[in-house]
Amino acid sequence: MANTVLYETSQDGKVAYLTLNRPKQFNAIDTHLPHALREAVKRANADPKVHCIVVKGAGPGFCGGYDLEIFAQNARRGKTDGSQQVSEGYDPLVDYEMMKANTECFASLFHSYKPTVAQVHGAAVAGGSDIALSCDLVIMADDARIGYPPARVWGCPTTAMWTLRVGVEKAKRLLFTGDLISGKEAAAMGLILKSVPMEQLEGTVRLLTKRIASVPINQNWMNKLVINGFAEVQLERAQKLATIFDGITRNSPEGIRFQNLAQEAGFKAAIAKRDEPGRTEEYRKKWKSVL
Repeated sequence: MANTVLYETSQDGKVAYLTLNRPKQFNAIDTHLPHALREAVKRANADPKVHCIVVKGAGPGFCGGYDLEIFAQNARRGKTDGSQQVSEGYDPLVDYEMMKANTECFASLFHSYKPTVAQVHGAAVAGGSDIALSCDLVIMADDARIGYPPARVWGCPTTAMWTLRVGVEKAKRLLFTGDLISGKEAAAMGLILKSVPMEQLEGTVRLLTKRIASVPINQNWMNKLVINGFAEVQLERAQKLATIFDGITRNSPEGIRFQNLAQEAGFKAAIAKRDEPGRTEEYRKKWKSVL
């Protein structure tokens, strides 16, 4: 568990870097990563030297979402790490308790006493977008990708951050389609703060955090509490509903068929069957959807 999220600080100790560390699995979320992330946030908040927290991913991307080899492909083979044996029925409370715990772990970034910044390269997909969008600020590489494809089948974003960031209509567009969009498009629609060329990503984040770290910790804490106060009640309600619906989507008739296909043909085949319909080249160009 300790190695799923690496913890280090800048030379002056003012910035804590939390690195999602399952690079061979594109930092996919297993049963340990959410809790390790929450513990790392707690550690940074407890450090009187730390002014700001940066979350990033090791290897080729930020986070590819939940590890479907654990949560989908094997879900019909009996009880596994993170999955229920549903052959005798689905227990919504068991599912809700597990996913609520994960949602609270991701939300620790939103509720952190100290500002949190997501540094996104590669992809922040599905549960990976939950982590990125739970941060106060998101900086992406231009060619990075973000989206929630399981909104098509087998998922509902439990952190419910999409509407908070882009408003009702744009959130509907993204979740009705499950599209992935580039860092450039995400910045243009206001989903994230800024998009920059990949080679400038680390330096851009460093400049921002250095500026944030020049403000007293208590000052940023008070400003953050005031700003978050506009969203917390609505967000808590939405997250509760989204977490319930997430369990239902994974056990709906379509969700069960997705799991069965993942077991029979592998999760890549199941994802292709779910995500490809309607995603023509004309659609991609018109709506800036990316693979």
